[in-house]
Amino acid sequence: MASVLITGGARGIGKGIATAFLQAGHRVMIGDLTGGEDWNYDLATEGEMAETITELKNFGNIQGVNLDVTNSASCDKAVAATVSAFDGLDILCNNAGVLASGLIEEFAEADWDRVFDVNVKGIYHMTRSALDALRASSNAAIVNTASIAGKKAGRTLAAYSASKSAVISLTQSLALELAPDGIRVNAICPGIVGTAMWHDHLIANQGETFEDRVRELVPLGRPSSILDIGEGVRYLATAENVTGVALNVAGGMVMN
Repeated sequence: MASVLITGGARGIGKGIATAFLQAGHRVMIGDLTGGEDWNYDLATEGEMAETITELKNFGNIQGVNLDVTNSASCDKAVAATVSAFDGLDILCNNAGVLASGLIEEFAEADWDRVFDVNVKGIYHMTRSALDALRASSNAAIVNTASIAGKKAGRTLAAYSASKSAVISLTQSLALELAPDGIRVNAICPGIVGTAMWHDHLIANQGETFEDRVRELVPLGRPSSILDIGEGVRYLATAENVTGVALNVAGGMVMN
């Protein structure tokens, strides 16, 4: 039974990751920034975190902690809360992320910085905070949420695609760096998932439906569910001879 800390865990993909680990008998701490700043789609709320914990308690031991991955002290506190609750930390899932889109000439510098602060620097902060606890584990792993956008860029997605490419590169560097400690480091690359990022931002005002976009882009003809992603993350976290992998879970949108 592993102890798992999931950032961005209050809803969406984070909730799917939590579900997959709980169903396999692991203990889960979800961290999320509730009541944070406004963004171009609604971020998680304290109520959503509470609802997720209540719903998933049926599967096993789940707790929650307020977490801002752009703040190193907040990351330290989340790791400490996990170690205190579960007597250690075995798996860190760096899932917190934000998206902004737009043509580069119109893209606000503050939005660019925010995307990189959360998507990339957040992994830096969380990994540094968790290293001592992970080194104390006999079976430690880190899984970072990247995206197929980090492998196949899209128009108006310069900041997001660049940040997710950085996540893949960071994952591979950490896999090499932490291998002597026995810590495996991998990345998951989701495709189209029916989260707020897609419904409230990427599809909104585009003149097509979510279903239209799926039919157009996904060879298998359906979006990835949050549990599809969760099961992929659980595999990467528990496969004992897999490290440095960036696994596509995208219905064939990207093949490599």
